[in-house]
Amino acid sequence: MKVKWILLISVIILLLAPLNASATQPSPLEKLDEISDEALQMVKSQRYEDAKTILNYFSNQFFYVTGKDRPLSIDELRIITVSHDEAMEAAASPDMNYQDRMNKVTKFRLAVDALATRHQPLWIEMKKQIMPAFNKAKIAAFNNDSIAFHNSFNRFLSLYDIVYPSMKIDIPAEHIQRLDARIDVIEHFIPERLAEPASRQELETAEMDLQSIFDEMDEDQADPSLWWVIISTGSIITMTLSYVGWRKYIGEKQARKNRSREQKD
Repeated sequence: MKVKWILLISVIILLLAPLNASATQPSPLEKLDEISDEALQMVKSQRYEDAKTILNYFSNQFFYVTGKDRPLSIDELRIITVSHDEAMEAAASPDMNYQDRMNKVTKFRLAVDALATRHQPLWIEMKKQIMPAFNKAKIAAFNNDSIAFHNSFNRFLSLYDIVYPSMKIDIPAEHIQRLDARIDVIEHFIPERLAEPASRQELETAEMDLQSIFDEMDEDQADPSLWWVIISTGSIITMTLSYVGWRKYIGEKQARKNRSREQKD
């Protein structure tokens, strides 16, 4: 019986090996994603020369790798190119402060990840910072506190700028354009009309639009390849248990026959 179990476990491992290999094998775009993360880690450690070297390497690999994996749209190409230029500026600048460097390279990092990752992109984690910042600005507006509103809304704009390229890659253009229009109205017109009902309505609507974008990305976050592994594993285990149960049933049935014959004899 032990030998049979060992054989069955071996079969399961052999059947799952190709699935695991295909699930973990990085694509060319995922390799670019790893390079962008290395650049961010260098800036985080204030190793700016190393970051420049890595960003140059990314630039050399970019067109070659994306050509192999899938062609980019004009918008995707422009987004990655612009965010890469900003990241390079952050690494090369002799006097840019640390936080500004981090913001620019993080923007680049998130944009590359959005391009490489169709499930659970990193930028949606920024929801934990963006939504509270906007909510604080809304509350300050409701309280007619212009100083608190400016501070909170500027904080929101800084965070929104970091995720904006990534959002443009992942979110339909019409959704982004609608949100852009609302944010533009809030930035340029509402500060002078904080107490007006129309301003409050605009803030409420912008918050709902922003929330819906994050909610849209939260839906169906499981990677299809992961579901395939889970389903395949479940099927194999089910078949294995069914086979073992059937063999056990046959064995018990045969044992009962043998005991019956012994009693008759």
